[in-house]
Amino acid sequence: MSAAASQSELRLVVLGRAGAGKRSAVSAILGLQDTEEGTDVEVIQECSKHRGEAAGRQLVVVSSPSWFTSDCDPNDRRQHISSFIALSSPGPHAFLLCVPVNQPAEGEAKALSVLEELFGPSAVSTNTIILFTHTEELDEDERLEDYLVTWRKDLKELVGRCGNRYHTLETCGGEEEERRAVEELLEKVEESATQHFSCPLYQEAEEKVREKQEEMVRETRGEDSQMSPTEEEMEAVREEAERSIGDLDVDVESIFPCDSVSPSSPASSFLWVWWEKLTGWMRQLPKMLRREALLGALVGLFVGGPYGGMMGAAVGSVATEVRRRHTQKKK
Repeated sequence: MSAAASQSELRLVVLGRAGAGKRSAVSAILGLQDTEEGTDVEVIQECSKHRGEAAGRQLVVVSSPSWFTSDCDPNDRRQHISSFIALSSPGPHAFLLCVPVNQPAEGEAKALSVLEELFGPSAVSTNTIILFTHTEELDEDERLEDYLVTWRKDLKELVGRCGNRYHTLETCGGEEEERRAVEELLEKVEESATQHFSCPLYQEAEEKVREKQEEMVRETRGEDSQMSPTEEEMEAVREEAERSIGDLDVDVESIFPCDSVSPSSPASSFLWVWWEKLTGWMRQLPKMLRREALLGALVGLFVGGPYGGMMGAAVGSVATEVRRRHTQKKK
C-alpha cells in the first residue's frame, strides 16, 4: 500500500458477538444489499475485508468473528486476531463495536477490556465507537438517548468508556436518511481520530505484510532480479500478503486466562438457561406482579460473586424495561 493511499482512506474494524448485526452494519456503511437482512442468526467464520466509497470517502471495512468470547477456541482466537489486524494494517481509524440494545451488555464490556489489553487504553477511549443495533426494539417515539439514560445504565457505561461516542445506522426513513446516518458516523470517526490507530501489534503486522509483499514480487520477477519493488507491484499483491500473515505476537494466554465461568462451562450454561427462562416468563405472564429490583437481587444472590452481581444487575435492568413496555402498550 502506498503512503498516499494509506492516508486517503478510512479503515474501520467492525466487531461484535454473533447476531449483533455486523453484516448489516458493513452493508449499510458500504451501501451494499444485505441479502440476509432480518435474520436473527449471523455467523461469520472468517475475517472479511471490503472496499468501497461513502460520503466522498474511500473506505476499507474489516469484519471479524466474535473472537473475544470465552468459548472461542484459543487457536481460532489467535488466528482471528492476527487476521483482522493484518487486514486493517497499518491501523484502523476506528473500531466499531456492534451492541444490540435488547441484550445485557456484559459481553460487550468484556470486549472493551480485551481491546484495552491488546492495544492499550487509547484503542477504546479514543478509537472505539459503540454502534447500537436492533433499535427496532425501541418504542416508535422513543429516542435512543433517552432509552440509554433512563433504562440501560449498563449500555451507558459502555458509551462512557468510549469517550461518549456512539451511533446507530438503523433508521426509519428511506435511502437519503440511511446515507445521512453513514455520513454522520464517518464524521464522528474523523472527529475522534485524525490519524489511524497504531501500536506495537499493528507495527509488527505492517512489517510482516511489507516483507511478504517484497517476497511475492521477487517470486514473480525471478530470484535473480536485483531491482527494488515498485509501489505498483507492492500494491498488486497487498491483500494476498495480508491474508498470508500467520500468528502475530499476541499473548493470548494472559489476555484470555481460563475463565472461572465461561459461556461453554456448565455453570455459565446454567446461568444463560435461567436468563432465557426468566425473560420468557416475564413475556408470557404480563399480569404477574414483578418486583424487578428484587428479581435482580435474587439472581445475584443465587449466583454469588462478582459475576452474580453483574448478572443480577442485567436481569433487573431488562426486567424493568419489559414491564415498562407492557405498561405503555396497555394504555
